[in-house]
Amino acid sequence: MNITIYCASSGRSPECFVRDAAALGRLVAEGGHTLVNGAGRTGLMAAATDACLEAGGEAVGVIPQFMIDQGWQHKGMTRLVVTENMHVRKERMAELSDACIALPGGVGTLEELLEIITWKQLGLYMKPIIVLNTKNYFSPLLRQLEQAVEQQFMSSLHATLWQVAATPEEALRLAVETPPLQEPIRKFAAL
Repeated sequence: MNITIYCASSGRSPECFVRDAAALGRLVAEGGHTLVNGAGRTGLMAAATDACLEAGGEAVGVIPQFMIDQGWQHKGMTRLVVTENMHVRKERMAELSDACIALPGGVGTLEELLEIITWKQLGLYMKPIIVLNTKNYFSPLLRQLEQAVEQQFMSSLHATLWQVAATPEEALRLAVETPPLQEPIRKFAAL
């Protein structure tokens, strides 16, 4: 499988998040899967990529040209896919994936996670979406999504579009074992 990982590029992330990113990268490689990410050379992206490569795995990075111009790319990726902009980058990462796992990150990571959930809600992405909730990082966002259901901005069926994992091992297991949707949820979940 190709496992797309959304996560922080910040080099100042707390060690617990770095550890989980590295553990997930290693597990992806040990499972015979390919890691796909945004090709960042720092932060959780680099930790996941480095661990995957050190464990003998393959890592595909998808990055826009302007980031390469800034020197932000990881230079050890197995394969680098260069895009014209951020929109194409996100589309390409989704196309390449058999499942997505979101790790902690800033607004870029949150935006990627919410966009892929939206695509799944609309039937544009049918594959598993896993939220790795290290140290309850995503708990406020997950509560906000629960509130959206409670206040009927989302159907309760839409809350089934993602799964939450507490550990890298659980996240990868869910990504591998969860079957893709067979039909778009929008067909049977009208608000």
